[in-house]
Amino acid sequence: MISKVIQRKNNRERRKLRIKKKVVGTAKVPRLTVFRSNRYIYGQIIDDSKGRTLAANASEVKELHKGDKRLEGSRRCGEALAKKALKAKIKKVVFDRNGYIYTGRVASFAKGAREGGLEF
Repeated sequence: MISKVIQRKNNRERRKLRIKKKVVGTAKVPRLTVFRSNRYIYGQIIDDSKGRTLAANASEVKELHKGDKRLEGSRRCGEALAKKALKAKIKKVVFDRNGYIYTGRVASFAKGAREGGLEF
């Protein structure tokens, strides 16, 4: 019998692979991917054709995480990543939720990225 934790992780991995088949970042429109741990949230903008990370940000940076709820920290992390992307002249991205359900911190991160100026 498989434990619930292992089953949940397996389900996320399957969703992740199913999404990754469809969502591909190019040089013109890179991929914005999100990783969510129990404590922090991380975002990367990736050009899959070259296999390079163009911009990255994490909520573990003290200015983004200080004294906030995790939802608010996620939104501010998305905004900060959008500012970095705009400096690198990236305006449009495709959003890769990385197998996570689009709610809570993932949705808050995406909202912050949109408010920061990214289009997806």
